[in-house]
Amino acid sequence: MTHDYKRHGTTTLFAAMSSLDGSVISRCAQRHRHVEWLDFLRQINRETPKGKELHLICDNYATHKHPKVKEWLEKHPRFHVHFTPTSASWLNMVERFFRSISTDHLARGVCRSVPELVVAIEDYITA
Repeated sequence: MTHDYKRHGTTTLFAAMSSLDGSVISRCAQRHRHVEWLDFLRQINRETPKGKELHLICDNYATHKHPKVKEWLEKHPRFHVHFTPTSASWLNMVERFFRSISTDHLARGVCRSVPELVVAIEDYITA
């Protein structure tokens, strides 16, 4: 950051990456609470073939372990959640994707609003 850096807001990027083909299901949200995480899980459920078992690799963020999330997961047995050890985000391939989007795309751009930032993220994912 430079002395004249001005922050124009943030967004939370939820992303699920297929280890088979690198495709990404994503969603930007204003916050990162269990409510938004559940919305994203429902999106994954809608956008993936029904017969497939899904293994989600997540960090230990409390949102991922909220009682309402656990309740939802119990009702959706095709979802299998695996948690990375603390301070081992490098074990999760989607973290490399987050790094790439940050360093290769967002760091070089100028977003003057959160909607502009969301469009930049979506453009990168589409490309």
